[in-house]
Amino acid sequence: MSAPGSADLVIVANRLPVDRVTLSDGTPGWRTSPGGLVTALLPVMRANDGIWIGWPGGTEQDLEPFDFEGLSLVPMAMSAEDIENFYEGFSNGTVWPLYHDVVAKPQFHREWWDSYVAVNQRFAARAAEMASEGATVWVHDYQLQLVPQMLRNLRPDLRIGFYLHIPFPPAELFQQLPWRRELLEGLLGADLVGFQLNGGAQNFVRLVRQRVGHKTHRDLVYLDDGRTVRASAFPISIDAAGFEELARSEAVGERARAIREALGNPRKIFLGVDRLDYTKGIYPRLRAFSELIIDGHLDVEDAVFVQVATPSRERVEQYRILRDDIDRLVGHINGDLGKIGKPAISYLHSSYPREEMAALYRAADIMVVTPFRDGMNLVAKEYVACRYDNDGALVLSEFAGAADELRQAWLINPYDINGMKTALLDAYNADDRERTRRMRPMRKQIIQHDVVAWADSFLEELAAVRPSHGKTVRPARRS
Repeated sequence: MSAPGSADLVIVANRLPVDRVTLSDGTPGWRTSPGGLVTALLPVMRANDGIWIGWPGGTEQDLEPFDFEGLSLVPMAMSAEDIENFYEGFSNGTVWPLYHDVVAKPQFHREWWDSYVAVNQRFAARAAEMASEGATVWVHDYQLQLVPQMLRNLRPDLRIGFYLHIPFPPAELFQQLPWRRELLEGLLGADLVGFQLNGGAQNFVRLVRQRVGHKTHRDLVYLDDGRTVRASAFPISIDAAGFEELARSEAVGERARAIREALGNPRKIFLGVDRLDYTKGIYPRLRAFSELIIDGHLDVEDAVFVQVATPSRERVEQYRILRDDIDRLVGHINGDLGKIGKPAISYLHSSYPREEMAALYRAADIMVVTPFRDGMNLVAKEYVACRYDNDGALVLSEFAGAADELRQAWLINPYDINGMKTALLDAYNADDRERTRRMRPMRKQIIQHDVVAWADSFLEELAAVRPSHGKTVRPARRS
């Protein structure tokens, strides 16, 4: 067993919650990363003097723990070979497509797997070194599925939770994986395994029963060593109050008006905001919109589609091909259907800060979220949070986790182009009363179930799974 460290709460994730930036004086520095996970966990960390272990990006090797804005951060180094085989390889070339319904074909390379095992072992060893006696360690996401069991082998005194932010596939897909048993056993090192949806938890329990042979009952797995593992759904959310406050600000309101003006003050603005990823369904979404113009239902004088595609994994071949395909499609649509100063698609291949995203959400009349498969999709929730006057329309894929909660959206099958066209047109033509009738309950849902509530509920459940074991983690806020 490794000697205990000093932290009562340890977060272990692939990335640190900060990004490298160049400061105004030209020196290197850090800024807090955007995103729901960081927003959720920072208050919990501060309440418990926790530490966060993760990769800062890049290949720098001599990295020391450091504090940033009151957070204790422990950077993990990655070599160029680690990035190629562990991150771009097994994590994003094998697990990501496999867990997203094989939208792209996963690749199974033994050297990728070997790298995945080695990097997970390094993360587990570092967590074992930093955690105090009886501490809580919360491991995150698909890059680190072996860490729970590796960590338990090193530190059986710890209370360990794991949360998967992406979908967990059914047995028919998961069983393709040559290392399926090793991944299941890795996750079983946790006391609580959290998923976005109940279906993911049920898939996991079923696979453990079939492939590992443990007894199960509902959401519980009974291990031979007497431990019980619970698999449950904890749908992740956003900082709803923070987004609403941003949306109500004068600066964001002015920027939203400027965006509409720059687009020629069309009658309606459609908006898509995605990482440039083959799971997001960007191509059929833009095709559906263009066909509505071709069919005469929409006109570029009245409607424009703004598509923000954040650069993603640009060294991976599938992502380069996708970018080229989208570039060509947008060019064809605008060349065939646009007018001078009036493109059908306003395409932005860039990332933007939260303030600009809030302004886009305020400017857009119709938010279009059409992934083929998504663990949750927080963009849908961010849009709803920003519509504080209960207007706006959300067209949402039924294969996004968010569809379970945002049932009042116009729900679509992203593989059904005609069905998507009907939903886009219905949202376009909906009157104020219809939009309000749909938006109000969705806003109530995300305000009541925000990201801090998500983090607190997971940690409370983790404590309940092993009530007599380990120290109690304080919630981020008191009820």
